[in-house]
Amino acid sequence: MGHCFSRDKSDGADSDEAVEFVGGNVHRVTSKEDWDQKLSEAKRDGKIVIANFSATWCGPCRILAPFYCELSEKHASLMFLLIDVDELTDFSTSWDIKATPTFFFLKDGQQIDKLVGANKPELQKKITGVLDSMGK
Repeated sequence: MGHCFSRDKSDGADSDEAVEFVGGNVHRVTSKEDWDQKLSEAKRDGKIVIANFSATWCGPCRILAPFYCELSEKHASLMFLLIDVDELTDFSTSWDIKATPTFFFLKDGQQIDKLVGANKPELQKKITGVLDSMGK
């Protein structure tokens, strides 16, 4: 299972590379205000939020990104968010992110589950569990 623990940008894997982190129904969070707005929307619409704390330089994040986008298209009853840990460093630190990717599952703004690492089967399993709990 893949995790990235440190930031080493000297490997050339910078954001110029054509990896699509946002697509499908994935919303990119670029500020704390943006985060608050998305959480309010999710609460209003009765959606569970999946927040992906990720980084453009992280190999496992890059591999998982297209799958995350696919999941967002398949499960419109959930809200999929993407937070770049480098773009929102202080915010990410407040969530105690130790490795990327880290996924938080939130209902009404409260954490109900968490997954650390680029584990496709486990991510799928947790999403299925969340959908089952919602009766969808």
